[in-house]
Amino acid sequence: MNREIIIRFPDGSEKNFPKGITGLEIAKSISQRLSKDAIAVKIDGQLRDLSSGIMTNVAIEIITFDSIEGKHIFWHSTSHIMAQAVKELFHGVKLAIGPSVEEGFYYDFDI
Repeated sequence: MNREIIIRFPDGSEKNFPKGITGLEIAKSISQRLSKDAIAVKIDGQLRDLSSGIMTNVAIEIITFDSIEGKHIFWHSTSHIMAQAVKELFHGVKLAIGPSVEEGFYYDFDI
């Protein structure tokens, strides 16, 4: 049974990795800096968490804040963190709307 998979990168290069490797581990194999900057991975065109295990041959793209998708993911996630913090600080607050927007994010609260 084959215990390796082939990962194809955006530049067309390919490399073998063990089955179950995560996006974060792949980023680390490229560079320590990339692993610190990575926010998510795109596996065969689908956005995934960095901890997702990869079991088959795929095309992968490592998403960082430098990309539009990276900014959207970061702002979406941080809006949820902010909302949770506000709920803990101000008991009884109701969450309204909090989308990421072109240059960041915002959240409306009902106190």
